[in-house]
Amino acid sequence: MPRIPRLPFVPDPLGRIHIPGNLKAITTTGQEVPPGDAGLTDRQVGRMWAAGRALYQTGVHPALQLCVRRNGHVVIDRAIGHARGNGPKDGPETAKVLATPDTPFCVYSTSKGITALVVHLLADRGLLDINDRVTDFIPEYGRHGKGETTIAHVLSHRAAVPSLPPRLLDLESLGDRGLVIEAISDAKPFVKPGTLLAYHAVSGGLILGEIVERVTQKSIRQVLAQEILDPLKFRWGNYGVEPEDVEKVGLSYVTGPKLLPPVSNLVKRALSQPIEDVVDLSNTPGFLTSVIPSASIVTTANELGRFFEIFRQGGELDGVRVMSPETLQRALTEQSHLEIDLTLGFPTRFSYGLMLGAKLISPFGLDTDLAFGHLGLINIMGWADPERGVSVGLINSGKALIYPEVFRFLGVMQTIASEVPKLDPAERPF
Repeated sequence: MPRIPRLPFVPDPLGRIHIPGNLKAITTTGQEVPPGDAGLTDRQVGRMWAAGRALYQTGVHPALQLCVRRNGHVVIDRAIGHARGNGPKDGPETAKVLATPDTPFCVYSTSKGITALVVHLLADRGLLDINDRVTDFIPEYGRHGKGETTIAHVLSHRAAVPSLPPRLLDLESLGDRGLVIEAISDAKPFVKPGTLLAYHAVSGGLILGEIVERVTQKSIRQVLAQEILDPLKFRWGNYGVEPEDVEKVGLSYVTGPKLLPPVSNLVKRALSQPIEDVVDLSNTPGFLTSVIPSASIVTTANELGRFFEIFRQGGELDGVRVMSPETLQRALTEQSHLEIDLTLGFPTRFSYGLMLGAKLISPFGLDTDLAFGHLGLINIMGWADPERGVSVGLINSGKALIYPEVFRFLGVMQTIASEVPKLDPAERPF
């Protein structure tokens, strides 16, 4: 009988991955408590996980992690898919590594929420005030009319320097502190600082990171570890990982249909370079060991949710006081009420460094006025909702912006908001 030749592997033109028929075989579960321990039902928890599984089944996320806490109890800590080896360009022969709840991933711009909370921590310690001018710490920053820019302007994306020269956005340049300081100091504001909202994808984090270093004489990585991560025994959650941990980090993949103008132009403007270049860079050992306050936090969904749990509980967790409730309330003070973001092109609600929920237009689902957190490169989210007593980490390794089932991403947040009942106000920590 003649041998039938094997056809060559052809990547899916829509940038989708191969989804195994047996999802249970690629699903792993961490330590979870019975739903009743958290005041929930099996049905409610089942629906939340079903929303996460449906997002994976879109075929644009090689790996997905979801961790949900309710009143401090972990009711979902699960992963589905592959950390490596099942990207849209990977063939059948590519070695595949299963993702687990313990697999760390880069969470990109979710890092900004963590960076903002480090700055508020220093304010809580009396080391700075967010109404201080940036030039109080970085005197050279005052060029081109930026002398009155405050830390609060930077935190709320109103510093008017949302973009940096693309030539700065390589690892060698980002690792050169002198070059970074010169670039942010020489940046020209496009309007008077404090006037308009324009998402600072990279520049804001660089400014804040430099302020932290000048105030403490330590890198922001050291401050985050010493003040929060080490006392609370986090395994991950800092800017980059140690060199020996690089191979443990799950890869990110460009998935979904190729972006075309004007969407590709909008994304490039927000990120200062094409998304393909951003993702390629983020998978390199250099990036995964770097300190980039805007983008290089590496963590798991469990630890991302646990970080926001600190602040859902009013700034204290497991007996460790990180921040006073008063400082936290100030950090969450609204600065933009569904104002059109001139970088992102859609309405957002921001505090001093965190995205806020709302009644209708909210990244955390309908009727989530008190929720706060941060999005990370298209489809990563870390947040807490004090009204419902939840803190959540959602990590996806596919970087797809436009695909037919994109609503399923927001559907995860909406399902959690719909299924978890609100607490009595007297039960809320703050």
